[in-house]
Amino acid sequence: MGRLPFDLEIEDISALADIINDKNLGEIRLEDEDIGAKLVIKGRPLPPPPPQAPVFTAAAAPVQQTAEQAQTAPSAAPEKEAAQAEGEAVKAPIVGTYYSAPAPDKPPFVQVGQKVKKGEIIMIIESMKIMNEIPCPADGTVKKILVKNGDAVEFDQPVMIIG
Repeated sequence: MGRLPFDLEIEDISALADIINDKNLGEIRLEDEDIGAKLVIKGRPLPPPPPQAPVFTAAAAPVQQTAEQAQTAPSAAPEKEAAQAEGEAVKAPIVGTYYSAPAPDKPPFVQVGQKVKKGEIIMIIESMKIMNEIPCPADGTVKKILVKNGDAVEFDQPVMIIG
């Protein structure tokens, strides 16, 4: 008889089941590609996500501009383009909540004008109750912080400009 897959005891499987329940995970999968075995330990079914509230927007009345106003109006270029012109945009790698400091009573990781080094922690993004430390992608100076502490950020949203 060949070797048994996963080499697990009942206590090990029980411990994995406890982890699933403690962390509210849907399941844990273990695979042994050498012998083609798969073990799936399922937890409680996760509840469906809450329904999204419909968003209603009112149509604004058209505004007429004079030729002079149109020429002096600020350009409608997206902030993202302007930010990229000043330096490298550090984007949120995940959806979550932006935190500028490791704790509410601690100073922020970085401030505008501060020099930073590649790999240095510059922010935290909390996602699914996990605090994810985000490292600086390059050496430079913090030119701009585009969000406020506690703001929700989307995946790939510019959060900071490093120049």
